[in-house]
Amino acid sequence: MFSATFKSLFAACALVVVTSAAPSSTACTGTISSMSDVTSAVKCTTVNINAFTVPAGQTFNLDLLQGSTVNMLNGNGHTFNGNGPFYWDGQGGNGGVTKPAPMMKIKISGTFTNVKVLNSPARTYSVSNPAPLTMSKLTIDNSLGDKPNSASGSKAAGHNTDGFDCSTHDLVIQDSTIKNQDDCLAINKGSNITFQRNTCSGGHGISVGSISSDATVSDIHILDNTIINNDQALRIKTKSDATSASVSGVTYSGNTATGTKKFGVLIDQSYPSTLGTPGNGCTISGINFVGTTNNIAVASGAQRVAVNCGSGSCTGSWDWSALKVSGGSAGKIVNFSGIKNFSQ
Repeated sequence: MFSATFKSLFAACALVVVTSAAPSSTACTGTISSMSDVTSAVKCTTVNINAFTVPAGQTFNLDLLQGSTVNMLNGNGHTFNGNGPFYWDGQGGNGGVTKPAPMMKIKISGTFTNVKVLNSPARTYSVSNPAPLTMSKLTIDNSLGDKPNSASGSKAAGHNTDGFDCSTHDLVIQDSTIKNQDDCLAINKGSNITFQRNTCSGGHGISVGSISSDATVSDIHILDNTIINNDQALRIKTKSDATSASVSGVTYSGNTATGTKKFGVLIDQSYPSTLGTPGNGCTISGINFVGTTNNIAVASGAQRVAVNCGSGSCTGSWDWSALKVSGGSAGKIVNFSGIKNFSQ
């Protein structure tokens, strides 16, 4: 099994790719103070990184040996600085300035901890670990992107600044803080993923999806998170044209949301539309709110719960006994009668 341990990380850079390479018994220590040091440093199983700037147009790629430990040394507040204000124009990946995305690509197993990312240009982490990985005590701070700048007009300057985009298996993300302008978490495919004790602020909430054709998502645990001033608190979104896809076994427990602007809980099969004409090529089953109560508070103009299923594509019996949503107005539940132990 490939593995790598990260601790006390910092640097000033624009795009980082971290991968695991073949086993090695090289027990030396390599030091990186510039891009020219990388090739020799990653031949060692201990890698120390000093603060430096990745030149424009280049990628800081750590192709690590099995069992490596990477330490980023004192200075710069253990921060990867993506220089987001240089790129932000209110459009994200939809046009305007081309932005490095994702800023951080993680393809390791083991542990990744105590890392801060500041001002990612667009999507922050893309995670596709090859074996079990725990990511913990991370900070993503794109809060500066909430404000307009000279390139964004009246819009928030940051856009499409997802926290974690995951297409993977056997992943835990925990005890982290995410301030951004898009999904805090987006699970696009995979299984055995736990997202717990995190704080999500200012974005689009915790999402499963968007789900495309042939994607399968199962065994997902969303536990004890705090969701502040997001558009949605908890969302499952499948593309209207998706085929041969499925979402099953999603468990929500102990989550708390305040200041929710649009939907407390949204399950929608019409993506990229919202509550449009739903497709039925992705089956959804086993979506349960159980265990510790999920307390979701929504704004006066928001909908508490909206479920928009395609014909016959939401199936089974869903236990929502541990869901409490307050404020706003009741949303519609379309093409599904399997929600039990809950009323709006």
